[in-house]
Amino acid sequence: MVSCGAFHSFLFEYDTPRIVLIRSRKVGLINRGVQLAILAYVIGWVFLWEKGYQETDSVVSSVTTKVKGVTLTNTSTLGARIWDVADYVIPPQEENTVFVMTNVILTLNQRQGRCPEFPDDNTECKVKDSCVPGYVSTHSSGIQTGECVPYNSSIKTCEVFAWCPVEDDYHIPKPAFLQEAENFTMLVKNNIWYPKFNFSKRNILPTINSTYLKNCIYDPQTDPFCPIFRLGKIVEAAGQNFQEMAVEGGVMALQINWDCNLDRAASHCVPKYSFRRLDNRDSAYTVSPGYNFRFAKYYRESNGTESRTLVKAYGIRFDIIVFGKAGKFDVIPTMINIGSGLALFGVATVLCDVVVLYCMKKKYYYREKKYKYVQDYELGVDETYGTNS
Repeated sequence: MVSCGAFHSFLFEYDTPRIVLIRSRKVGLINRGVQLAILAYVIGWVFLWEKGYQETDSVVSSVTTKVKGVTLTNTSTLGARIWDVADYVIPPQEENTVFVMTNVILTLNQRQGRCPEFPDDNTECKVKDSCVPGYVSTHSSGIQTGECVPYNSSIKTCEVFAWCPVEDDYHIPKPAFLQEAENFTMLVKNNIWYPKFNFSKRNILPTINSTYLKNCIYDPQTDPFCPIFRLGKIVEAAGQNFQEMAVEGGVMALQINWDCNLDRAASHCVPKYSFRRLDNRDSAYTVSPGYNFRFAKYYRESNGTESRTLVKAYGIRFDIIVFGKAGKFDVIPTMINIGSGLALFGVATVLCDVVVLYCMKKKYYYREKKYKYVQDYELGVDETYGTNS
């Protein structure tokens, strides 16, 4: 008589088909290759390159600027005139931005009254009926009175109630009015803070003294940490020509990168400067290029009449863009990345199967031979197993 334990052993060992995984040397090499690739990714990329053992934080920044420079112009309209910071930096202070005027169209001694509109396709007229009283277009200098009056000896335009005489901005001065602006300098003071690590610093490094600061000009080779920049060099570093840009204006970016590894000494956390032009200066885009705006300076004459000087300012806006990331060792991201790396090793077998069964030349052979079903021989009926009871 066969015992229960022996009978169970008999069924498990002889009646149940067994699945045997067929492995070849090539499959084993592929599997080890995948595991080595995962190991290289985890150590090389995650930990060494991306510093997966660190906690990170984004920079918090403040920027102030100060421009210096004086130039002289001599024109028939203005005569000899000195231009200093109060004339060409408009407005005096902005957040993370400074605008330097490089070219200008001035309309002097404007007073409110009636005068001919600037001539164009919509304002030129020959008879009074061409002008509509009260009409205002998008580009009007004022409100039409309904009269057609001479603009000069050969052209008539519709009369407007406006600041007279109206502005003539058809011809932009070339070369730029303030050509010497390329020699102006700009001091950039930047303070940064990484709140997660309570780490703060500024771009005027502890090694910089007042004597050096008064004489240095930024140069990527000789003075890479000097915070004073010559405007012409900023534009040149972005691959542009300052005198061409000065005519119609543009937008430049002064980028300050504060990528810091706080596992090292604080002295290694230093700013890196780069420059680029932000507005599109492609030759295919010729409509409304550059950067300009208008403002006015108002006066009241002795007889009580209000007058103004209208300024159409062309220039370069310098946007100071600060970005950066700091990292410092922390146990939590280290353990998370180690755990993720170990989990990837479980994927090695799956990737190996995908390569063997779908990518190799003998994929059909491996697909047939991956699993082998072994059928056991049937046992004789008269044979007795176990212990007789």
